[in-house]
Amino acid sequence: MRTRTLGNDTVGRHEVGAIGLGLMTFDQTGTQPREQLADTVRAAVDAGVTLFDTADAYGPGEEKGAGAQGENERLIASLLDELGVRDRVLLATKGGHVRTDGGGWATDSTPAHLRAAVDASLERLGVEQIALWQHHRPDPDVPYDEVIGTLKEIADSGKVRMVGLSNADPDQIRAAHAVLGESLVSVQNQFSPAFRSSRPEIDVCEELGLAFLPWSPLGGLGSAKDLAEKHPAYAEVAEAHGVSPQQVALAWELAQSPVVIPIPGAKRPQSILDSAAAADLELSAEEVERLDAG
Repeated sequence: MRTRTLGNDTVGRHEVGAIGLGLMTFDQTGTQPREQLADTVRAAVDAGVTLFDTADAYGPGEEKGAGAQGENERLIASLLDELGVRDRVLLATKGGHVRTDGGGWATDSTPAHLRAAVDASLERLGVEQIALWQHHRPDPDVPYDEVIGTLKEIADSGKVRMVGLSNADPDQIRAAHAVLGESLVSVQNQFSPAFRSSRPEIDVCEELGLAFLPWSPLGGLGSAKDLAEKHPAYAEVAEAHGVSPQQVALAWELAQSPVVIPIPGAKRPQSILDSAAAADLELSAEEVERLDAG
């Protein structure tokens, strides 16, 4: 697979597959047996997918409520060890979101919580240093300048190699970069054919030399019928290339900027293999223009 750069000369340049894997929906429920998830991880790594993205708040919340905290981290760490592929993956996680009883979500970006979140993720992932630790979401109860100060403290602690932001706007990205400098390497925001409002954040990331990691990069495409009605250009380009519309969507995102590294979710080997193939899908300038228009 083609690669893209995460990091810089100060914290280390890491060449990762141009398509990553988002792990939010990974869990060991009855519909996702462990063997299937292991096969998905194996297929991803064999296809050149090397950036895996989890978070301390990911887990089957409806069943476990607040007890879901950390479940996804434990699961992916155990799968990587079981398969013997941990050294082939750059494993990223996040902190600042918390799960509540009933399967809900809340934010906590107090300094004490973020420090504790890093320590807890270190233990669950079984590592001495987290490769990429990301602040999950702005907290309306904590000023962002205060959050940035905590991120600086975490970056300086040596417990994380690189720091990222998630769900941040251009002003927040610039403010964080001014304090964190080269420790800040990425921004993870929602971006897809159906959700394009993060285009300004992509531009800021390109300007500052940060990777942009679109979460839910296939969100909103819907069924084949929905796709034909709402995004006909994607269906038409897909038919012309003999590939899935999902591949076209990811290839279009890659064409937006060399800093873009989409992280689609997948729970089956076939899904991640289809997504991974988008890294090698060449779209013409005319096709990209058509897709840009809708």
